[in-house]
Amino acid sequence: MTSFDMHPGDTRRDRTASVDASRGRRRLLLALAGVSCAGTAWAQRATTAPLPPLGSRLVLPDLPLLDGRTLRAADLTNQVVVLYWWASWCPFCAVQSPLIDQLQRAQGARGLRVVGLSIDQKPEEAAAHLAKKGYGFASTWLSPELERVLPKPRGLPVTVVLGRDGRVVMSDAGQLFPEDIEGIARFL
Repeated sequence: MTSFDMHPGDTRRDRTASVDASRGRRRLLLALAGVSCAGTAWAQRATTAPLPPLGSRLVLPDLPLLDGRTLRAADLTNQVVVLYWWASWCPFCAVQSPLIDQLQRAQGARGLRVVGLSIDQKPEEAAAHLAKKGYGFASTWLSPELERVLPKPRGLPVTVVLGRDGRVVMSDAGQLFPEDIEGIARFL
Protein backbone atom coordinates (compact mmCIF):
# COMPACT_ATOMS: atom_id res chain seq x y z
CA MET A 1 0.00 0.00 0.00
CA THR A 2 1.30 3.47 -0.79
CA SER A 3 0.35 6.86 0.57
CA PHE A 4 -1.60 7.42 -2.66
CA ASP A 5 -4.10 4.69 -1.66
CA MET A 6 -5.00 6.33 1.66
CA HIS A 7 -8.53 7.42 2.42
CA PRO A 8 -9.23 10.09 5.03
CA GLY A 9 -10.14 8.61 8.41
CA ASP A 10 -8.72 5.14 7.63
CA THR A 11 -6.34 4.79 10.59
CA ARG A 12 -5.03 1.36 9.57
CA ARG A 13 -3.96 2.74 6.24
CA ASP A 14 -2.57 5.89 7.89
CA ARG A 15 -0.46 3.73 10.19
CA THR A 16 0.75 1.57 7.30
CA ALA A 17 1.77 4.66 5.33
CA SER A 18 3.52 6.07 8.39
CA VAL A 19 5.43 2.82 8.96
CA ASP A 20 6.35 2.64 5.26
CA ALA A 21 7.64 6.23 5.36
CA SER A 22 9.60 5.52 8.53
CA ARG A 23 11.18 2.42 6.96
CA GLY A 24 12.09 4.47 3.89
CA ARG A 25 13.78 7.13 6.03
CA ARG A 26 15.60 4.43 8.00
CA ARG A 27 16.84 2.79 4.77
CA LEU A 28 18.01 6.18 3.47
CA LEU A 29 19.90 6.93 6.71
CA LEU A 30 21.53 3.50 6.67
CA ALA A 31 22.51 3.96 3.04
CA LEU A 32 24.00 7.38 3.75
CA ALA A 33 25.88 6.02 6.76
CA GLY A 34 27.30 3.28 4.55
CA VAL A 35 28.76 5.85 2.16
CA SER A 36 31.49 6.74 4.64
CA CYS A 37 32.91 3.20 4.62
CA ALA A 38 31.99 2.10 1.10
CA GLY A 39 34.78 0.37 -0.70
CA THR A 40 36.87 -0.32 2.36
CA ALA A 41 38.04 -3.78 3.24
CA TRP A 42 36.23 -3.36 6.53
CA ALA A 43 32.88 -2.85 4.80
CA GLN A 44 33.42 -6.14 2.99
CA ARG A 45 34.44 -8.17 6.07
CA ALA A 46 32.53 -6.42 8.82
CA THR A 47 31.75 -8.57 11.79
CA THR A 48 28.61 -8.42 13.80
CA ALA A 49 30.12 -9.58 17.08
CA PRO A 50 28.23 -8.44 20.14
CA LEU A 51 29.86 -6.20 22.70
CA PRO A 52 31.68 -8.31 25.27
CA PRO A 53 29.49 -8.59 28.37
CA LEU A 54 30.50 -6.97 31.64
CA GLY A 55 32.47 -9.36 33.79
CA SER A 56 33.68 -11.50 30.88
CA ARG A 57 37.41 -12.10 30.52
CA LEU A 58 39.28 -11.12 27.36
CA VAL A 59 42.64 -12.73 26.73
CA LEU A 60 44.83 -10.42 24.70
CA PRO A 61 47.52 -11.73 22.37
CA ASP A 62 50.86 -10.09 21.65
CA LEU A 63 50.07 -7.24 19.25
CA PRO A 64 52.19 -5.97 16.34
CA LEU A 65 51.94 -2.19 16.62
CA LEU A 66 51.72 0.21 13.70
CA ASP A 67 55.02 1.81 14.73
CA GLY A 68 56.86 -1.52 14.27
CA ARG A 69 57.10 -2.47 17.94
CA THR A 70 55.30 -5.39 19.57
CA LEU A 71 53.05 -4.90 22.56
CA ARG A 72 53.41 -8.05 24.64
CA ALA A 73 50.33 -9.32 26.45
CA ALA A 74 52.50 -9.77 29.54
CA ASP A 75 53.16 -6.00 29.54
CA LEU A 76 49.43 -5.42 30.05
CA THR A 77 49.22 -7.54 33.20
CA ASN A 78 47.77 -5.63 36.14
CA GLN A 79 46.94 -2.66 33.88
CA VAL A 80 43.58 -1.12 33.06
CA VAL A 81 43.38 -1.65 29.29
CA VAL A 82 41.18 0.42 27.01
CA LEU A 83 40.54 -1.40 23.72
CA TYR A 84 39.54 1.20 21.15
CA TRP A 85 38.36 0.16 17.67
CA TRP A 86 38.73 3.15 15.32
CA ALA A 87 39.31 4.20 11.70
CA SER A 88 40.93 7.23 10.09
CA TRP A 89 37.83 7.82 7.93
CA CYS A 90 35.34 7.64 10.84
CA PRO A 91 33.90 11.08 11.73
CA PHE A 92 32.93 9.92 15.23
CA CYS A 93 36.45 8.60 15.81
CA ALA A 94 37.80 12.00 14.74
CA VAL A 95 36.01 13.51 17.73
CA GLN A 96 36.76 10.70 20.18
CA SER A 97 40.40 9.88 19.32
CA PRO A 98 41.90 13.12 20.73
CA LEU A 99 40.03 12.48 23.98
CA ILE A 100 41.27 8.89 24.10
CA ASP A 101 44.80 10.18 23.53
CA GLN A 102 44.41 12.70 26.37
CA LEU A 103 43.20 9.89 28.64
CA GLN A 104 46.29 7.81 27.85
CA ARG A 105 48.61 10.76 28.47
CA ALA A 106 46.89 11.76 31.73
CA GLN A 107 46.45 8.28 33.23
CA GLY A 108 49.27 6.21 31.72
CA ALA A 109 51.53 6.66 34.75
CA ARG A 110 48.72 5.30 36.95
CA GLY A 111 48.50 2.04 35.00
CA LEU A 112 46.09 2.78 32.14
CA ARG A 113 46.97 1.56 28.64
CA VAL A 114 45.00 2.44 25.51
CA VAL A 115 45.29 -0.11 22.72
CA GLY A 116 43.87 1.13 19.42
CA LEU A 117 42.57 -1.41 16.92
CA SER A 118 42.43 0.27 13.51
CA ILE A 119 39.99 -1.07 10.95
CA ASP A 120 41.44 0.98 8.11
CA GLN A 121 41.81 -0.82 4.79
CA LYS A 122 45.62 -0.76 5.02
CA PRO A 123 47.87 -0.50 8.07
CA GLU A 124 49.89 2.23 6.34
CA GLU A 125 46.79 4.47 6.23
CA ALA A 126 46.26 4.04 9.96
CA ALA A 127 49.93 4.64 10.77
CA ALA A 128 49.99 7.81 8.66
CA HIS A 129 46.85 9.09 10.38
CA LEU A 130 48.30 8.51 13.87
CA ALA A 131 51.54 10.25 12.90
CA LYS A 132 49.71 13.20 11.35
CA LYS A 133 47.56 13.69 14.45
CA GLY A 134 50.42 13.05 16.88
CA TYR A 135 48.49 10.48 18.92
CA GLY A 136 50.58 8.64 21.46
CA PHE A 137 48.41 5.64 22.23
CA ALA A 138 49.59 2.23 21.05
CA SER A 139 47.69 1.01 18.02
CA THR A 140 47.58 -2.07 15.85
CA TRP A 141 45.83 -2.88 12.60
CA LEU A 142 42.94 -5.32 12.86
CA SER A 143 44.19 -7.91 10.40
CA PRO A 144 41.94 -10.87 9.56
CA GLU A 145 44.09 -13.01 11.90
CA LEU A 146 43.75 -10.57 14.78
CA GLU A 147 40.05 -10.13 14.06
CA ARG A 148 39.53 -13.83 14.80
CA VAL A 149 40.95 -13.26 18.30
CA LEU A 150 39.47 -9.79 18.91
CA PRO A 151 36.37 -9.50 16.69
CA LYS A 152 35.12 -5.97 16.27
CA PRO A 153 31.69 -5.45 17.80
CA ARG A 154 29.05 -3.67 15.74
CA GLY A 155 29.44 0.11 15.67
CA LEU A 156 32.33 2.54 15.48
CA PRO A 157 34.10 3.68 17.50
CA VAL A 158 33.93 0.86 20.03
CA THR A 159 35.44 1.23 23.50
CA VAL A 160 35.95 -1.73 25.83
CA VAL A 161 37.68 -1.33 29.18
CA LEU A 162 39.35 -4.24 30.94
CA GLY A 163 40.01 -3.98 34.66
CA ARG A 164 43.34 -4.98 36.18
CA ASP A 165 42.04 -8.57 36.40
CA GLY A 166 41.38 -8.71 32.61
CA ARG A 167 37.60 -8.65 32.98
CA VAL A 168 35.35 -6.26 31.05
CA VAL A 169 34.27 -3.35 33.26
CA MET A 170 32.89 -1.14 30.47
CA SER A 171 31.72 -1.93 26.96
CA ASP A 172 30.28 0.70 24.64
CA ALA A 173 29.69 1.16 20.91
CA GLY A 174 29.43 4.62 19.40
CA GLN A 175 30.96 7.98 20.20
CA LEU A 176 31.41 8.64 23.90
CA PHE A 177 30.95 12.01 25.59
CA PRO A 178 34.11 13.64 27.01
CA GLU A 179 32.93 13.01 30.56
CA ASP A 180 32.46 9.30 29.77
CA ILE A 181 36.06 9.05 28.57
CA GLU A 182 37.37 10.97 31.59
CA GLY A 183 35.29 8.64 33.77
CA ILE A 184 37.29 5.62 32.61
CA ALA A 185 39.90 6.72 35.17
CA ARG A 186 37.56 5.46 37.92
CA PHE A 187 38.61 1.90 37.03
CA LEU A 188 42.22 2.58 38.07
